[in-house]
Amino acid sequence: MENHNQLTCECVIIHEEAVKRVLAAMPPDESFYGLANLYKMFADNTRIKILWALSREEMCVCDLAALLGMTKSAISHQLKLLRLTNLVKYKKLGKNVYYSLADDHVKDVFEKGFEHIGHTLCCQCTTRLKA
Repeated sequence: MENHNQLTCECVIIHEEAVKRVLAAMPPDESFYGLANLYKMFADNTRIKILWALSREEMCVCDLAALLGMTKSAISHQLKLLRLTNLVKYKKLGKNVYYSLADDHVKDVFEKGFEHIGHTLCCQCTTRLKA
């Protein structure tokens, strides 16, 4: 079994110049808070399913509710959170509101997440994500 002490340094700093370079390039704390908030959106199974569905097709709330077997109210709540973090966008046509992914960055993050967990998306899905 590994000893915790074997995984830590016994000194205060070895590469002071490297630390200074990284510190000089480090974004402000607000950027890290924003990024953490963005990644929180990916921490919910329902939101992930919504994002996956929207990576395939533009959909309205009622279609997403039918797809996921949930109420329109529950879907609307999740979509609001996704909108507030700029992961989805919407357009209103008459009385219907259609949702889609906000931009290609969202598609990229989503696809990279699947790659990271070791699952490959089917050819059809990968083609649509890159389209």
